[in-house]
Parts: sequence; C-alpha cells; structure tokens
Amino acid sequence: MKKDIIIIGGGAAGMMAAYSAALAGGTAVVFEKNEKLGKKLYITGKGRCNFTNAADMQEFMENIPRNPRFLYSAFAAFSNNDMISFLEENGTKTKIERGKRAFPLSDKSSDVIKALNRALQKRGVSVRLNEEVKDLWIEEGAVKGVVKENNEKVSADAVIIATGGLSYPLTGSTGDGYTFSKKAGHSVTPLSTSLVPFDCDGICKEMQGLSLKNVRLSLCSSVNKKPLFSGVGEMSFTHFGVSGPLVLSASSLIKDDFFKEGLFGKIDLKIALSEEDLKERIIRETKSSPKRSIKALLEDLLPRSMVLVFLNLLSIPKERILSELTKEERDELIRLLKAFPFKVYGKRGYNEAVITRGGIKVNEIDPKTMGSKIVRGLFLAGEVIDCDALTGGFNLQIAWSTGFLAGKSAALFCNDI
Repeated sequence: MKKDIIIIGGGAAGMMAAYSAALAGGTAVVFEKNEKLGKKLYITGKGRCNFTNAADMQEFMENIPRNPRFLYSAFAAFSNNDMISFLEENGTKTKIERGKRAFPLSDKSSDVIKALNRALQKRGVSVRLNEEVKDLWIEEGAVKGVVKENNEKVSADAVIIATGGLSYPLTGSTGDGYTFSKKAGHSVTPLSTSLVPFDCDGICKEMQGLSLKNVRLSLCSSVNKKPLFSGVGEMSFTHFGVSGPLVLSASSLIKDDFFKEGLFGKIDLKIALSEEDLKERIIRETKSSPKRSIKALLEDLLPRSMVLVFLNLLSIPKERILSELTKEERDELIRLLKAFPFKVYGKRGYNEAVITRGGIKVNEIDPKTMGSKIVRGLFLAGEVIDCDALTGGFNLQIAWSTGFLAGKSAALFCNDI
C-alpha cells in the first residue's frame, strides 16, 4: 500500500520534493496556500529565472558562504546538470550565459514552472491550491500529518517542510516553516535579509538611475576601518542607495553586526588604470589642452550624470583649468577616481531581499536524507534551512537539490514503516 507524503509549500523546493517523492514510489500531496505553484519563481531573475549555474562542484561550493559541506549529499543526489536535463526532458529548452548562469531559452520563468507542472502531472502528484497548513500534527516524537487552517487534521506518513524563507512575503513566504519547526523542537538561527540592496547617503540618491560596469566596490567598518568586502562587477544607484550584483553579493558576505555598526563604501571607478597611469594621462591632457576645464576632463573619464556629484566632492574650484591644477589637487582628483566614497546606513527589507539568511540549524538535519533528527518522518528542504549562496543560480540549485533528496528520502522512509 502506498504511503502518503505531504509537502508543505509549492515553490521550487516543494515542487521538486513532490516530484522526487512520487518518482521514488510515494503518494505525494502538495499543500500550497497561494492560487498557483511557483509564485516566487515567476519573479526570479526579473522574470527570466536563473534556475541554476553550470559551475563545477568546487566553484559551486565557493559560492555558498554558509554551511556548504552540509549540501554535498544533496548535490550528489541531484546536481546542476541533473536540473538542466530535467527541464530539457520536460519540454523547456535551456541556455548558459555569462558567469555560467543557466536560463530557459525563452527567457521566461513561466517555462520553468510549466516543466515542473508537467513533471508533477506525469507522476500523479496531487496539488491542493489555496489550502494553508496551520501546524504539524506530531505525536510521540513522530509526525502524523498536518493541521489545516480550519483545524482539520490530514494524516500522512511523512511531511516535508518546503515553505521558503521571509523574502518577498507577497508571494507567500511569511516564515511559516520556521514556526512549524520551532514548535517541533528545532532551533532556528537568527534571520535577516540577504542578496539585498543597501540604504545609503544622499550622494548615491543624486545619481539615481546610473549603472556602473567593471568597477571595484570595497566596504569597510565605520568603527575600525576594517575591510569587509571587495569585489569587481556591476552596481547601480537608486532613489534609496545602491543595488546591483556587486551590492547583493556584499550583503550576503558581510555579517549583520557590521551593518548595525555602520559601513562606508569606496568605488574604484578606473580599475584598469593605476594611480600612476591616471597621473600620466592628466599630465598629457594638460600639455595638449592647458585651457581645458576640470569638468571637461571628467566628462571624458566618468558617466555624465556622475560629473557634477564628483566635482562637488573635490575641493578644487569647478572653473579651474588644467594648467592651473596644483600637484595636491591632481592627487586629490586621482584619489577620488580610485576611491569614490559613500556611507551605507543598512540593508533593505524582506520585500526586496532575494533570499533569507539563517534558518533551521543544519546540525539538527541529517545531510544524507534531509530528515529531521528530532521528529521521525519530518523532512526539510530549501530556504527554510540555514544555507544560502551568492547570486548566479546557486540558491535555486540548493532548493532543487535539497527538495529532491528530501522527497526521495521521505518515500524510502515510508517504505520502511
């Protein structure tokens, strides 16, 4: 007789867990409180869905700052290459772009969701939309099923929590899984936003809409000037501060305590040129065009929308011409080009965070099964676990892999009882 496996949550991890459970012989039932599956997936990657990364396993692990070793078994059970094959086999063509990021060929996240839905239908997975789980049903240290919003109990031989984190709460990620897990006896590490933009001072807001490519962003503590992050890539200025891939990566790597203390940022606007190179260029410009203004020089070196902000930071008069520039003033200009300053006041909220940092402690979960070490028959998958990664498709692969392993393990557990 087939045993029932309830999956709480129909996002990336939940859908994959349901597919895997059914594939391994279980009867999978997904409870999703939204009106459709994969609601958060629809907006992933600005609607394009960077669903995984084609990096080798060593590079993959280097992009997971928290608890990467915990994920070895999950990645072995279902790898990034397995995910690419899964989508292709279920009717969604894929492509690899810069940084080994994998996307659906159509650039439509809906095609990833369609492939998952096809796979679930093929395996006979039951999906119950607009049905919210209120609690776990646990007796004598073993899960017996779930309790619905109307207090109705639904029995199951195994339950998988795949409810996501706290990011993008409008998609249904409201932290239910943390509540369920804590009531069941699990510990949850401190939760905060990750892969999220920064609130900054007025300088950044003055350049709203400007994007910078191939710059170096450095962040230091305002308290002890300790360097905390340095990376090269793209960033942008917004009405509240800064965003873009570089900023999101920094938000994932810097400890929350430093945001509370305060940070200051520096942007190397000319990473291809050393200070000596810039000095030689200015000297050449001065010899060839001595009456040229500092403003005209900066318009050649910087995006136009940045020039006035840059000039206002200099102690040099705006009307100064190159031939009147002193050595000290030239050095000041060069220093600013190599270290454009701004202050960081904090991280943005969960409405703008790609993922949640923190989650259920990994030492309370069996990494070989994703099974709870505290409650028999309970399994965990996806963002609810204390594992997260940098941008580039790594976080979704954590969801696919832990979901697949949890589903398979739940089915095997049911076969043994």
